Amino acid sequence: MKVKAFFDQRTSSLTYVSYDEVERIGVVIDSVLDFDVASGRTWTESADAVARFLEQERISVPYVLDTHAHADHFSAMPYFRERFGAKTVMGADIVKVQRVFRDVFNLGDDFLCDGRQFDLLLQDGEMLDVGPFELEALHTPGHTPACMSYRIQDSLFVGDALFQPDYGTARCDFPGGSAEELYSSIHELYTRLPEDTRVFTCHDYQPGGREVAFESTLSQQRASNVQLSDSTSKEDFVRFRDTRDATLSMPALMLPAVQMNIRAGQFPEPEENGISFLKLPLNAFGGKA
Repeated sequence: MKVKAFFDQRTSSLTYVSYDEVERIGVVIDSVLDFDVASGRTWTESADAVARFLEQERISVPYVLDTHAHADHFSAMPYFRERFGAKTVMGADIVKVQRVFRDVFNLGDDFLCDGRQFDLLLQDGEMLDVGPFELEALHTPGHTPACMSYRIQDSLFVGDALFQPDYGTARCDFPGGSAEELYSSIHELYTRLPEDTRVFTCHDYQPGGREVAFESTLSQQRASNVQLSDSTSKEDFVRFRDTRDATLSMPALMLPAVQMNIRAGQFPEPEENGISFLKLPLNAFGGKA
């Protein structure tokens, strides 16, 4: 299995293509649709780069997956569905996130919270047949209730659960988030999977201005993750996360991004003038200004 990474500098996000180099079949994980919040404009530069690679390498993609409903970028799932015929895949607990944000954005009864916006919902432990290989879904809640990590042979795509060892773990203060659950999720990965498992993260914030990094091993995470190593107790981790998360600002794109991503990246239905609109709830969230 080969893994090709694409880094989006604007959102510090990583998109992955994991593929069998013999059969030329793969999956796209955590794709990005470019968005400018000031103008409301979307474009496809990031997805186009992935598409060029797929076409140049003659890789078919039966599935495009998100690890969770991202709060920092729009998903480009519809792009890969339309261009490559890829089915859109999400963890089954996305329905919990949909219920929360249907109320936050007052989407009404017409917005159905049963995950039907996605082609396929995966349960914890479910195997997805991708032809020459299988993908295993591992429920890793804590950052959000719906977070899934995806295991393909010796590679593990953890979304936001873990970052590089020098940066730590995801925040846990989003609706439905839980530092206790994240601790348990990560420790399950640490103890269940082989230490040489390759770990691919969804973001890299380049602490200290270092070069972009996106791959580690579970052994490296267990030994040196600055927020959650083997020696970190649950009590210390929860205390740290609760304290740190209280100082963090809301991600700049959270309100528009979540509205898109609970819809599998689809725009809301256009209104009478033919334009789609996203909502901005006023004073619905607290936290640091």
